[in-house]
Amino acid sequence: MTGKKWDVFIYGDINIDIVIPGVEQLPGAGQEHVIEDMSVYPGGGAALFSLGLGKLGLTPAFQGSVGADCHGTWLREELMRSHVDCTFLRTSLKSKTGISLSFTNEKDRSFLTYRGTNEEWNLEEIDFDGVKNSGHIHLTSYAGSRNHHSFKKVLKKIREISSATVSFDVGWDETGEWYEGIYELLPFIDILFMNEAEAVHYTRGLSAKEAALEFSKHCAMAVIKLGKKGSIGAKDGTLTQSGPYTVNAVDTTGAGDSFNAGFVYGFLKGDTMKQCLILANACGAMSVTAYGGNTAFPSNEELYHFLKLQNERQEG
Repeated sequence: MTGKKWDVFIYGDINIDIVIPGVEQLPGAGQEHVIEDMSVYPGGGAALFSLGLGKLGLTPAFQGSVGADCHGTWLREELMRSHVDCTFLRTSLKSKTGISLSFTNEKDRSFLTYRGTNEEWNLEEIDFDGVKNSGHIHLTSYAGSRNHHSFKKVLKKIREISSATVSFDVGWDETGEWYEGIYELLPFIDILFMNEAEAVHYTRGLSAKEAALEFSKHCAMAVIKLGKKGSIGAKDGTLTQSGPYTVNAVDTTGAGDSFNAGFVYGFLKGDTMKQCLILANACGAMSVTAYGGNTAFPSNEELYHFLKLQNERQEG
């Protein structure tokens, strides 16, 4: 699609997600609860984003790290099955593959996470040969002042050596710092992704619409995910909004990463902001209809069939 060896180069996290549905209460000391189901899925925001792009027919290359264990082998196979190039996926001899246990019920979710090889994540280890041979770069896992210098250094280098466009999903700041220095990175960003809460925090209280317009003054475009309210995008001082799709939500894991994949897919096709938001909302909606962050993510054909049915329902 981009004329490069890889349409998109992604560097970030990857792990196993073990989803345990229907858990209302964890067992106490010395107790055992029998459950009806427990399933294993690929996890990690960057990996889920990569899997989505592969299913849509793009050629993504993923750089990350898994352990020399059965989980690492399985994740590699899952990526390759979805046409993700694993040339840059490293097998670590230091740590085991990360695992996240997700306990879900109708009201809430809770997690136990072992980060494993994701603790070795270091943005400055990004493979610039992969960058040079890709049409678009996607980055995640911003941690404010802890890795701000690395992001700034890498983004400058990408701009120097490549004409690739760049998307950046900041993610949730667990420290509560919401580092104001993030604005130094925005001139190097073509697509800035945040959810509504993140945008409000980084702008010190602006509404999602105000935040999108504020960010778009510094980067090419800002896209804010609004969950059940849809999404908004801002570019060149213009705000575009797209409504949500109503589906039977089973598991919201990976919904934001699925949204990102749909948007970047549209962006690389040359679609308008409105159409990119429509594709993104659809991918996000479809992804929550099954357990696992990528299980229900659509192929290209399934995506447009979903949109056709939605349009027919609206017209009817």
